[in-house]
Amino acid sequence: MFSSQEFEKRRARCLQQLEAPCLAILVGNSLQVRNGDAEYAFRQHSDFYYLTGMQEPDMIMLLIKEETTTEYIIFNQAIDLKQTIWVGSRIGQENACKIYGADKAYESKDFDKHFLEILANKKNIYYSLGIKPEWDNRLMALLNQARKKYHKTKTVPNAIQALQPILHEMRLIKSPYEINVMRIAAQISAKAHLEVMKKCKVNKVEYELEAEFTYVCTMSGCRALAYTTIVGGGNNACTLHYIDNNQMLQEGSLVLIDAGGEFELYAADITRTIPVNGKFSVPQAALYELVLKAQMAAISIVQPGLPWTLLQEKIVFVLVEGLVALGILKGDIEKLIHEKAYQPFYMHSSGHWLGLDVHDVGAYQKDNQARLLEPGMVFTIEPGLYINANQENVDAKWRGIGIRIEDDILVTDTGYEILSKALPKNIKDIENIMQNA
Repeated sequence: MFSSQEFEKRRARCLQQLEAPCLAILVGNSLQVRNGDAEYAFRQHSDFYYLTGMQEPDMIMLLIKEETTTEYIIFNQAIDLKQTIWVGSRIGQENACKIYGADKAYESKDFDKHFLEILANKKNIYYSLGIKPEWDNRLMALLNQARKKYHKTKTVPNAIQALQPILHEMRLIKSPYEINVMRIAAQISAKAHLEVMKKCKVNKVEYELEAEFTYVCTMSGCRALAYTTIVGGGNNACTLHYIDNNQMLQEGSLVLIDAGGEFELYAADITRTIPVNGKFSVPQAALYELVLKAQMAAISIVQPGLPWTLLQEKIVFVLVEGLVALGILKGDIEKLIHEKAYQPFYMHSSGHWLGLDVHDVGAYQKDNQARLLEPGMVFTIEPGLYINANQENVDAKWRGIGIRIEDDILVTDTGYEILSKALPKNIKDIENIMQNA
């Protein structure tokens, strides 16, 4: 689905926000050793991919802006026919220009030489310090070298401005191209969750459901998962980021599956909680219906201009009201909310931004105020209730139940779209799927 025009538009938008004469630098990821001489599967740095569309290790990107011109330069590895035998073909310099739209491309080993030339008479450098310390040191050394070389003839930038805030504001609002890719990621992930529901049985091990999810995602075009899959049976669901996934699924318990595929580097993030034996017990159903009510209440108010924080406020009110009705909390609803009496059972936020990263970039506040929702934002809404088995101050019938329901939400011009809507979440639908599998 690669579109050179999409990435060209992103670079143009980025360049518009830079003060000329300047240059912006992004450094891609390198391969990481897993153990011995084996490496992890390569995954490009999200910011680098966002502006280039390139997925190859050890690349550097420069954007140059003069008063009347701009230039896009890539530094990457040369095509090496001997190396191709071992690791496959590389993009090379010619294809970096021909396919990916670079104005110029050079070998990575020649970066320092070209960079010193490019630095001359630039006012600003846009680069995000602290992400790659080895590159921070390299850049400082090159700046010092340039100052010595040009101190009588040319100017050299005296300061570095962060590029990250510019890119992360851009990434927060998804383009139609990105939204289409994220729809596909959500659709594939929903399909995989549906198969997990059908395969869930008593005495299976949690990792068997994880394997089913991974299989369906891979067979459907997701070459990676967006994050480590969570499959928590019984009390394990009360550990928010439980990833051991090695326990037997027990009769009469629930299992929480938090899993998402990654399609063209864009993430889906979906959670469903289902009964292992295909039938919710009365206490399980009561808590599940409460979480679902809270989620639907939050989703229903999504629209442009809504403060982000109102989603959490809506969820908390519905959950506290319901916990009081069930006798799990006692007292005045407003006072319980003010005292955060719900936090032993619901301790996280309403959700998070979603995109190239599962916990995607972008500020949740703007001008010291809660961020207002805008068309093109994508985020999760994921209320939950977690009553740990050791919470002895709660009636025994509720203990060991952990529930989370999570969907991917796009803000539209008039409201919202649930990207993960293909996956059922009503009790009746879930039970029908599981019992008729």
